[in-house]
Amino acid sequence: MSSGEDDRQGADDDVVRRVDEVTWALDDLCRTLEREERLPEILDRLCRQIVHAIPEADMASVSMLRDGVPETVAATGDHAIEIDKAQYVANEGPCLEAATAGATVRVVVAEVRDRWPAFVEVAGRAAVSSYLSAPLFLDSEYHGSLNLYGSAPHGFGKLDAALLALYTTAAEAALHGARRYLLAREQTEHLRTALVTRAVIDQAKGVIMAVRRIPAEQAFELLVSKSQEENVKVREIAERFIRGIVEGD
Repeated sequence: MSSGEDDRQGADDDVVRRVDEVTWALDDLCRTLEREERLPEILDRLCRQIVHAIPEADMASVSMLRDGVPETVAATGDHAIEIDKAQYVANEGPCLEAATAGATVRVVVAEVRDRWPAFVEVAGRAAVSSYLSAPLFLDSEYHGSLNLYGSAPHGFGKLDAALLALYTTAAEAALHGARRYLLAREQTEHLRTALVTRAVIDQAKGVIMAVRRIPAEQAFELLVSKSQEENVKVREIAERFIRGIVEGD
């Protein structure tokens, strides 16, 4: 085999290896979702996985826009958070462009000084020379970008951009399902709490009505009055009242 063929084979092997790295990261993400972690924990793990999958990345962060207000919800280092904040304050930068335009942004930091001076200044202090950001959309409430930071000039190539886009596209589908599941679980917990609260208050009202021979509305007003007097929730007053009856206090 000639040297040219060796070089092509080596390049092909490198592409396969890097695609495998991203595939493994996605597999790991799916296993993470099975652990039923909260969204911030999942996004934090996502950052760590992508840094491992793309060797040129030294740090990663996730920026999210909520009602147009950007926030870093996960990051692998303080420098990443600082660079994100500089973009938020200036209201411009590659992470915001990726989040709002819905397109992957790949830049060499030294080449965008005139375009994003605040970003370049903070990135320079953190020794970040290359930057890669891809849009990340979960739902109408959670959408933003997954951002990579590299110390090597020209550190991120077209292959890195393609792999990051592949990763975020696949991750979006998995995270969207996890997000819906977490919301459903939270709503179920809220409903369960509401039902328990209603049951305890109804029990207390029933006892007060029987003992004092007063209507339900008046019994509830007594509980509310006691709640305001002690500055605690009506549920706590009702629970204490029922517990006192059961324990014979």
